[in-house]
Amino acid sequence: MHSSDPLIGVPAWADVTVGAGERVEALLRAMTPAEKVAQLGSHWADERDSTQIIAPMQDVLSKGRPTFEEAVGDGIGHLTRVFGTAPVTPRQGMELVKTSQEHLLGQTRLGIPAIVHEECLTGFTSLGATVYPTSLAWAATFDPPLVQEMAHAIGSDMAAVGVHHGLSPVLDVVTDYRWGRVEETLGEDPYVVGTLATEYVKGLQSAGVIATLKHFAGHATSRGGRNHAPVAMGERELRDLVLPPFEMAVRVGGAASVMNSYTELDRVPAAADRWLLTELLRGEWGFDGTVVSDYWAVAFLKSKHGVAGSMPEAGRLALHAGVDVELPDLAAYRALDDGDPDAERTRTDIDTALRRVLRQKLALGLLDDGWAPAEPADVDLDSARNRDIARRLAEESIVLLDNARGTLPISANARRVAVIGPCADDVRALMGAYSFPIHVMPRHPGKGLGIGVTSIPEALREALLDAEVVVEHGCQLVEPAEEFGLQRAAALAESSDIVIAVVGDRAGMFGNGTSGEGSDAPNLGLPGDQGRLVETLLSTGKPVVLLVLSGRPYALGAYVGRAAAIVQAFMPGAQGARAIAAILTGAVNPSGHLPVQVPRTSDALPHTYLAPALGQDGDGISSLSIAPAFPFGHGLSYTTFAYGDLMLDRQSIPNDGTVRASVAVTNTGDRAGATVVQIYSSDPVAQVTRPVKQLVGYARVSLDAGATATVTFELHADRFSFTGLGRRRIVEPGQIQLSAGLSSSDVGAPVTMEISGPQRVVEVPVLTTGVQIEYGVDE
Repeated sequence: MHSSDPLIGVPAWADVTVGAGERVEALLRAMTPAEKVAQLGSHWADERDSTQIIAPMQDVLSKGRPTFEEAVGDGIGHLTRVFGTAPVTPRQGMELVKTSQEHLLGQTRLGIPAIVHEECLTGFTSLGATVYPTSLAWAATFDPPLVQEMAHAIGSDMAAVGVHHGLSPVLDVVTDYRWGRVEETLGEDPYVVGTLATEYVKGLQSAGVIATLKHFAGHATSRGGRNHAPVAMGERELRDLVLPPFEMAVRVGGAASVMNSYTELDRVPAAADRWLLTELLRGEWGFDGTVVSDYWAVAFLKSKHGVAGSMPEAGRLALHAGVDVELPDLAAYRALDDGDPDAERTRTDIDTALRRVLRQKLALGLLDDGWAPAEPADVDLDSARNRDIARRLAEESIVLLDNARGTLPISANARRVAVIGPCADDVRALMGAYSFPIHVMPRHPGKGLGIGVTSIPEALREALLDAEVVVEHGCQLVEPAEEFGLQRAAALAESSDIVIAVVGDRAGMFGNGTSGEGSDAPNLGLPGDQGRLVETLLSTGKPVVLLVLSGRPYALGAYVGRAAAIVQAFMPGAQGARAIAAILTGAVNPSGHLPVQVPRTSDALPHTYLAPALGQDGDGISSLSIAPAFPFGHGLSYTTFAYGDLMLDRQSIPNDGTVRASVAVTNTGDRAGATVVQIYSSDPVAQVTRPVKQLVGYARVSLDAGATATVTFELHADRFSFTGLGRRRIVEPGQIQLSAGLSSSDVGAPVTMEISGPQRVVEVPVLTTGVQIEYGVDE
């Protein structure tokens, strides 16, 4: 309204010639208490599709929600998922945004537009948008520049239709593979999670879209791998395992938003944890963006955690802890002043949160005089550019686990290829739970996926023009297998030259799948009777390539040495089938490496590679073995690689010094390929127990046949720091052992170096490891 009346003139807060701080304070002074609070919430028009449940307890907590006109009478901070709630085309979504923004501009006193936010984990979660591989697949690429390229493409698509804020990436570090949201994570190593998530943040924000770090903090460390379960973890493990990726994305990536976790840590819900959201995030790390609540996390303080007796009390707990924006609505914050015992503190905290929200709106141009929403248009959200990035990501993410018999690539002499399994021709198995075809479209039967996706048999037919590709399911995903189905599968296998057994997951929300939010696993055996199917196929004596298409690692030890080859694909997206076909046929040389371990058995869980000595396998300390079938970092190729001795440029560094560690890697095979060179540190004696081995650097290296490269890692002493007895991050003097290789188990002899000087407290750490690759050099 402010820009439509020439008699009023342009207020200072809308004047682009006025300084940012002055503009924010001018608007703050102009607002009523109700207008201030309105900016700290959102409106979700999910009544457009009341059948769609895409957030926990949505059907309960959305009841009685006011209409848009009622909700935004004093303005509103955010608009929730205009594109991602129901199937709307880009033009239709832009029309909805335009109508809402024009209402805010023309029908509210101050005329302040809203921030539009959407999900964007496997691409923009909208009808017809490219579905990229899941985060776990990004992690398997170990390719930060490619992740940044993808995120920029996602952000540019979102910006083109008027979206300002993306609710990604996920920085949860996996500790229990049974957790349903493993597919959304970047694996079990905090350095891999941190580096790749930071590149995602840079890519998305370079396109003008705010990135949101989630779920802060400890969401993936819930007891038993159960969604929303409490977290039992001490502060040292929290600081050394869970928090480093978030710190890196804040300090190095410049992330502008953080979303709290639903979980409770040591009995304190994250949404009410001032130590976490204010003292640590803002005080220690210097974060100056907005903290947004996970959907209804504020309401959960009353309904699930029981730390608030009413919604106003829940709102005050969250606000005082440091939650700036209540999502997806304003149920608690709108009632902040009801029975408030400390109204002055609440008013102060409202103003503090409001400044953060307004600074973001100002940076997005929403407060500029004359701003207007984009005109609706037909925007291509599945462009050739997007598909190319999705294909490259998928190809780099597929991990060749075992090929001891040399069965792959599929021989050109194969005349009949059997593709057997419940996931054989199900394109939904290629996509994660936060992709639009899985997240929304199942509630709209008859409307398809909203995007074209090639199946694995179709892709193999395209790649194997001289072979017959035949399909049989053999069993269903989770339902008990029927004998005639297994018999048909066996008969087809026996009449074929090679069998591709496609097993694993189909993503879905809250139990509507075997992977995804709220779809937690009781154990790590293949779901349902898929294990019986695999055994049936192996019994035929035909070469069986086990292709695991899943959102988590499943126990595969029973098939090692029996399957002709084993391939892992972590839900590789809309281009996944063609990428799989390219890998199986040899058109593309596999180069993915595991961001998680693959368990040998489904028992003795949880565990990951990052554990101190008593958390590792061996020494006869337990009757339960936890040795993996395939270790963290593992990944084979159709060529071979050899690495030389690790060389250090010095044997001792001061407690704030740097060591350069170099290792040569050579492609010893007969075709070009790529591998991931990894460097690990061990701290033999420390004041607290330390992981036996921990990744401190990595580099993806592409080499022609016979070529050599030398990879040099620049490691600051801070890279060996940890949280000590005093609960401060320290660099401790003493010996550090470094080893390099191609997986956590395939490393050369360790080299010992010394950190000298007194113990040093680290205030602002060096969080990354520098990498230099020199090609054609063999030291």
